[in-house]
Amino acid sequence: MARVLVVDDDAVSCQLLTEVLEHDGLQVVAETDPTRALAGVQRGGIDLAILDLRMPQVSGLALMRQLREVAPDLPTVIMTAFGSMDTAVEAISSGAVDYVSKPMNVEEIRAVVQRILERPRASATTEPSGAEADGLIGRTPAMIAVYKTIARVAPARSTVLILGESGTGKELVARAIHRHSPRGERPFVAVDCTALTETLLESELFGHVRGAFTGAIHDGPGLFAEADGGTVFLDEIGEIGAPLQSKLLRVLQEHQVRPVGGTQWRSVDVRVVAATNRDLAAAVHAGHFREDLYYRLKVVTLQLPPLRERRDDIPVLVQHLVQRAALQCSKTVTGVSDAVMAQLCNADWPGNVRELAHVLERSVALAQGGILDVADLPADMRFSPPEVVGDLLTDSPTLEELKQRYIRHILHQQGGNVSRAAAILGLERRSLYRMLQRYGIDHRGGES
Repeated sequence: MARVLVVDDDAVSCQLLTEVLEHDGLQVVAETDPTRALAGVQRGGIDLAILDLRMPQVSGLALMRQLREVAPDLPTVIMTAFGSMDTAVEAISSGAVDYVSKPMNVEEIRAVVQRILERPRASATTEPSGAEADGLIGRTPAMIAVYKTIARVAPARSTVLILGESGTGKELVARAIHRHSPRGERPFVAVDCTALTETLLESELFGHVRGAFTGAIHDGPGLFAEADGGTVFLDEIGEIGAPLQSKLLRVLQEHQVRPVGGTQWRSVDVRVVAATNRDLAAAVHAGHFREDLYYRLKVVTLQLPPLRERRDDIPVLVQHLVQRAALQCSKTVTGVSDAVMAQLCNADWPGNVRELAHVLERSVALAQGGILDVADLPADMRFSPPEVVGDLLTDSPTLEELKQRYIRHILHQQGGNVSRAAAILGLERRSLYRMLQRYGIDHRGGES
């Protein structure tokens, strides 16, 4: 029977995780004291350690490093309620096998534990990389998965294809991959493949010789040459035509470029990260994109979720973007009202995080007070919530009864999602959980 060590200063979390893992037939050693946990590993017999990131005596990362000194092959999982790009990269670069967010998803943690225990111990470590923040914001499982992929792919030189709708942060991901790679101190060059004509884009990428075309009065090295040793980010790669696709394939295969009008090939050492909001597989099927180039680009594929599929991240995104906008505009805006947060959490955001950032920048620039109110939002966003007041007041309830009904209504409206309901109600998630327990309302919106 496999033995799993769980270390968390929160006894309730320890107990919950113990019950989940014991139900799967595992033996669990739960500790709230990191010192006792270290002593237990020194005695041997532990097959997996699950550590909370933030503990008062010693951090999960510090404890993991101590555990690795006495048990170098012990696989470790870091869990935290403070998920971010920098902590994910630091955890994985420090040797963690995986990284999970709180509040824990029971099925996710069970799957992670099963996967780790079933694979050979020798493959349980990962390659090192850097650990600085990269501007990516989010704590939902979808974003944690993005962080982990960045951390694992960054040390390699493999080509990466980033897929996602416009405004989801594809360039931020490309910059994160570069920053955390061995090329991090070398140039990062971003190219918008839609910004230039095909001929100009070829010259921009591969360079040109003097006299190659009208206006070419001297040699131009090209961006691939300028990025030698670093990374080239090709944004909207799906928009380039067939001739340029062929030349780009040569770069990926042979690591050579030939300037426009030139006869000599030049060697370049460049990692390519590409991005598109198009369905490249469909473009290949339709004959609009080279199949061999497609497979060269998608050695590693990273899919970014649209904002509407990670609404639980909106409150933390809003706080970050408001602070950034206030700094840029030299304003003293510190946050948003509950009504504004409700509007933002329920909007569709077809332009994703970019659109949210633009709305908040505009609102902060024109704000009259220190907290954004509905009047500060663009006119097309000042919509009213569904009219429910009449239904809630039909039998003249007491204020306490009305509060219960409204909480139940918001929960039902949000499909039982406690995080989104809490944001709309202007409550901390834990406070809402306590109210649900007090009123006998379960998290699916019914009565318990």
